[in-house]
Amino acid sequence: MPRFSDSSEAARFADVPIEVEIELDRRMMRLREILELTTGSVVAMSKTAGDYLDIIASGTRVGRGEVVVLEKTVGIRITGFESRT
Repeated sequence: MPRFSDSSEAARFADVPIEVEIELDRRMMRLREILELTTGSVVAMSKTAGDYLDIIASGTRVGRGEVVVLEKTVGIRITGFESRT
């Protein structure tokens, strides 16, 4: 992987779109449960505020974040990035 001597060199790539994924949780459901879902249905997850999640960019783990609740919204507070070697 190329290393950049400073952030100004990397700035040339600032507008390149990168897919970022933050997976809150996974859960197995029976087909019956999925078919019963309607608008407004709530699917309970095991993650809560304060739990840690991986931040994935283009299929590579680039950092970690903490689940936070902002009023009525769930968000991720970035707690660190992977070291670049």
